[in-house]
Amino acid sequence: MHIMALENDTQAPDFELINQYGQTVQLSQFRGEKSVALVFFPLAFSGVCSNELCELRDNLQLFDDSRVELLAISVDSRHTLRAWSEQEGYSFNLLADFWPHGGVAKEYGVFLEEKGFANRATFLIDPSGIIRASFITAPGEARHLEAYRAALEELQPA
Repeated sequence: MHIMALENDTQAPDFELINQYGQTVQLSQFRGEKSVALVFFPLAFSGVCSNELCELRDNLQLFDDSRVELLAISVDSRHTLRAWSEQEGYSFNLLADFWPHGGVAKEYGVFLEEKGFANRATFLIDPSGIIRASFITAPGEARHLEAYRAALEELQPA
């Protein structure tokens, strides 16, 4: 059964997850203050994901300049995410969508039931909690920084 990812210009479902340091991060805590780039990825320590998130790490200024909070989410446990973030030097939040397994990915329509993890899906959410831009790549295919640049431009008020 094919689930549809959430559409642009719809309300992003609020959620609360634990980051790699065991701190609670809630989507709505950024409401009214910052936009959020929600980056779902399949699994920590896998090659494509590492390359993707390292590229984001190396280009964090792009998000900071646009006042965008980067939140990366996978079904890994926070312990796995912490080990990975320390290995790779990620300074942004890695969120554990661990239990209920893939619960947030399911709410966003990007959980792959047959694989047990989320698709590579990105949602750009504005300060009022509305999804303004999103993109999903085919399994095994990395997202490109250009896609983030274009999506960040969608967030800028006209």
